[in-house]
Amino acid sequence: MLEISGVTAGYGDTTVLHDLSLSVPRGSVAALLGPNGAGKTTLLRAVTGHIPIKTGSLHLNGEDVTRLRPHDLAARGVCHISEGRAVFPSLTVRENLLAFTKRGNERDTLAKAADAFPILGKRLKQRAGTMSGGEQQMLALVRAWVQNPTLIIVDEPSLGLAPKIIEAVFAFLQRLAAEQGCTMIVVEQYVDMALHLADSVHVIVHGEVVHTAPAADVDRQSLADYYVGTRQDSHDPSHSLLTKTRS
Repeated sequence: MLEISGVTAGYGDTTVLHDLSLSVPRGSVAALLGPNGAGKTTLLRAVTGHIPIKTGSLHLNGEDVTRLRPHDLAARGVCHISEGRAVFPSLTVRENLLAFTKRGNERDTLAKAADAFPILGKRLKQRAGTMSGGEQQMLALVRAWVQNPTLIIVDEPSLGLAPKIIEAVFAFLQRLAAEQGCTMIVVEQYVDMALHLADSVHVIVHGEVVHTAPAADVDRQSLADYYVGTRQDSHDPSHSLLTKTRS
């Protein structure tokens, strides 16, 4: 589905990603984990065309999309839910929903939004900016439900949310992956939530993927060592510092 090959990218003269490569199979959920400043959000911005890729390539469904802009990628089924409250605060909930709806699908969009998060159906006339942070995040996320994309990219969906709202958000993401069969990339600060959702884990440190493993095989202590900087990549594929030892 998605192939990232040798990508180097950053902001101006500052390079954040260094020859980074990873692949995400069709219909799977990949979690990008790592300490703050590792380059996770930068990678998502590069994949969605928001910052240029200096070297390397990006392929989506076999097509080279390295130089495409965000709207071109959106037309190919890429849905990017960015960090923070990605809503139009001065518009009502209904207007926010219709802003990304094709003409003729308005009724279906409103029904699907209310099915995903019933509270949105009760807030249609309310300005999005006056809702709670959790409700705004629900409104941002529901775009991935009503647009039926092929690739969903979600950056820190739990940021600043109460525990009950976080549970609702991840239940929605699990439903989205199960019922739509879409491919998903998630950056998330709550490791256990990410591991429960994901099929695979890619650990990023200093702009490089230092380990990839099935989510079910991740050793929490080794992962924690990456976060606090006590673990470094051995670059030895025969000695995985991340996956559990199998008998």
